[in-house]
Amino acid sequence: MFGDLMDKMKVAQEETKEKLARILVDGQAEGGGVKVVVNGNREVKQVYYTPEFWEQADKEEVEELTMIALNRALEKAEVIYTEEMSGVAKGMMPNIPGMGNLFGK
Repeated sequence: MFGDLMDKMKVAQEETKEKLARILVDGQAEGGGVKVVVNGNREVKQVYYTPEFWEQADKEEVEELTMIALNRALEKAEVIYTEEMSGVAKGMMPNIPGMGNLFGK
């Protein structure tokens, strides 16, 4: 019984990871001059700079603003990841009285 539950949980986690791979979020800095796109699994998919930003930015600005945009994107992805994985765990757990808030909902 426990083994079956664990197998189902692994399948549900894999399905959720596949779903998260298709969800894209971005973080921006410098009014959109720097944009980083990550998926729900927190994998970087794209880093984009506008030509205008690239022309005026120096090395330190590029590094700092890329970090800011990346962190913003990762924060969004982390929220989505946590919600999705909590849903998997909550869906697999039996309904135990008094444990309703265990997974945050």
